Amino acid sequence: MPLSDFLIAVGVIFIWALNTIVIKVGVTEIPPLEMTVLRFILVGVLLLPFMRVNRRQLKWLLLLSFTFGLMHFSLMFLGLSMSEAGTAALLVQLGTPFATILAAIFLKERLNAKRIFGLAVSFSGVIVLAGGPSLPSALPLSLLLLSAMGWAVSNLLIKIGPPIPSLAMAGWVSLLAIPQVALASLIFESGQWEAILNAGWRGWTGVIYSAVLSSILAYGLWYSLLRRHVMAKLVPMTLLTPVFAVILGVLLLGDDLGIFKLAGGALVISGIGIINIRWRDLLRPKRARERRRLAAQQAALELERRRLEGSEKDDA
Repeated sequence: MPLSDFLIAVGVIFIWALNTIVIKVGVTEIPPLEMTVLRFILVGVLLLPFMRVNRRQLKWLLLLSFTFGLMHFSLMFLGLSMSEAGTAALLVQLGTPFATILAAIFLKERLNAKRIFGLAVSFSGVIVLAGGPSLPSALPLSLLLLSAMGWAVSNLLIKIGPPIPSLAMAGWVSLLAIPQVALASLIFESGQWEAILNAGWRGWTGVIYSAVLSSILAYGLWYSLLRRHVMAKLVPMTLLTPVFAVILGVLLLGDDLGIFKLAGGALVISGIGIINIRWRDLLRPKRARERRRLAAQQAALELERRRLEGSEKDDA
């Protein structure tokens, strides 16, 4: 990987990690559900030109607006408002083990010994975190775990649903999630209008950063890297996101860095690494490139098949 692409990858991961801190600070001025609504409005408006989809795709986008918009994002913002930033970032990473389990159940993907071991290591990290003072109480813990599950379910829906361009998906999910999260905000929060009028730079930075930098810019750069490099080189780097978040939480917010957080976080990240990383691809890059080429051809054929099926259903 060229140095320029490596620096871009590290920059993207840093943006995602800092997003956790920015949200944590922002919800001190704007209620978390209201901030999620404002974020979705901004993303939807900015991505409006890229949001051309058909009726069949729209049905799946409605499901994703609930699992990804309401479950993942709004519950993550809520959980962050009640817990330490670094610990929250570690818990949300459990979306990967959850997705692995769901894929085994619903997609019949093979759950081999390596993945089972990775799952055990990840969940053991949560048990270690439970022994320390940084683990949030039952309510924020449940919210963050449900947020991770929302991410996992969304990945499952993306796999089985029709192909949708990434920018169109982000825009439509944001727009369709606005009324859902707004209703939740009206029910569970108060003083929304006053918060908007009185919000300072912390609140508005949280909205703009999470929408423009974390969602649109960072993911756009990441997808461009995925087109140029094998996933085996990029996926391991994403494990740095919670590491950076923990460090930033300590440096910028004064979060505690105890032995339980260090040990539990290391287990969570190690387990996710065991699940995600294909060590043979790292050791044999030429064979990995050939495997990736064949996989890309198969994926292209599958996408074309699903596109044709969708067109036939629309015509009917």
